[in-house]
Amino acid sequence: MFGAFGDAFRLPDLKRRILFSMAVLFIFRLGAHIPTPGLNAGVLSEAFGGGGFMDFLNIFSGGALSRFSIFSLGVAPYINSSIVMQLMVVIFPYLEKLQKDNEEGRKKIIQWTRYGAVFFAVVQAVGLTSWLGSGGALSGGFLGSILVVTTLTAGSVAVMWLGEEISDHGIGNGISMMIFAGIVVRIPGAIIDIFTSLRQGETNVLAVLAFLFLVMVVVAGCIILQEGQRRLPVQYAKRVVGNKIYGGQSTFIPLKVNQAGVIPIIFASSLLIFPYSVANMFGDNSVANFFRTIFSQTHLVYMLCYVGLIVFFSYFYTAVVFNPNDIANNMKKHGGFILGIRPGQPTADYITKVMERITLGGAVLLAIIALIPNLMSMSMRAQIFYFGGTAVLIVVGVALDTVRQIEAQLLMRHYDGILKKSGGKAGSLLRT
Repeated sequence: MFGAFGDAFRLPDLKRRILFSMAVLFIFRLGAHIPTPGLNAGVLSEAFGGGGFMDFLNIFSGGALSRFSIFSLGVAPYINSSIVMQLMVVIFPYLEKLQKDNEEGRKKIIQWTRYGAVFFAVVQAVGLTSWLGSGGALSGGFLGSILVVTTLTAGSVAVMWLGEEISDHGIGNGISMMIFAGIVVRIPGAIIDIFTSLRQGETNVLAVLAFLFLVMVVVAGCIILQEGQRRLPVQYAKRVVGNKIYGGQSTFIPLKVNQAGVIPIIFASSLLIFPYSVANMFGDNSVANFFRTIFSQTHLVYMLCYVGLIVFFSYFYTAVVFNPNDIANNMKKHGGFILGIRPGQPTADYITKVMERITLGGAVLLAIIALIPNLMSMSMRAQIFYFGGTAVLIVVGVALDTVRQIEAQLLMRHYDGILKKSGGKAGSLLRT
């Protein structure tokens, strides 16, 4: 595996992409330590450390929220805007035509997504600023509030731009890489906190062992979801062209159990941030406190919404990226067919039915894995389990996707892939 990574740095273009991504992530981490002016850091620190919803947002921002840096909002506004725009593309035929017709149409949709990200950033910045004002952490009055809202919105736009730069000129999906970097940098601190809790007697060895086992289960489950597939056998009829015979071979269509990857987790988590931000806009009253309570991570309403959104986005994103009609038409054009299924529309209907079944199983398993740490935290009252669910799922999923992109670049240039070179049982598992 290390030899394969060495091969990646021998290729000038791939090396440039990797180094560019690392440089952008360094800028992102640097911005996460630049404080927003006009805030009382001492008052802010009291809102974190209890394992509540603010700690959840803090993990997504890589610790930027607890410092209330200029990147406190992170990628959440852009993700919320992307969700809304993708839903609108499905609902409105005009937007669907724009997306499919030409490059100019897709550029328009991307531009509208950016405008939407600015809107969501303003809403979340106003909600966050109102919450800070009610907690006594904000100074400067009305002008101070305007300064904070402007700074947080500008920081969110900068994060959006950095993510797009990684997607265009680096390696991996830029927004996912931002979330990945924000989570990974907190792992050393989480390990130190665990050992500190052990030394002070706040956590016992059994809880730590259960936490490690939990992380292994989540990692294994995520790999199985990412790599698991249902293979539909396809037979191609023989064709005689001149003096040569073409076709006649058997192959398969790989249908991934989790076609959407970690996108449902990211979308569901980001969408549930929005109600909390809106509730903060109304200060400290009974209605706002009610919404803050039901959208806390350990509340039943939150968990039901979380599971429902994961299942919904699993189906939604699969429908966006996977088109059974195109597959069926291509098979028919080249003389391919599934045994017992007529070519054309019956084949597309059959593929759709199989895809719906395996997507449901993958979505439910994804939701269960994401909720395990929350349930363990409630039953054992140990906050160390909080770090192991959504965070580990995103880290493993993004790492696999990024490694797969690097592997594709290596194989295109006739190098051995990373997963192939890793060898052993782990390599066999990833190649299955």
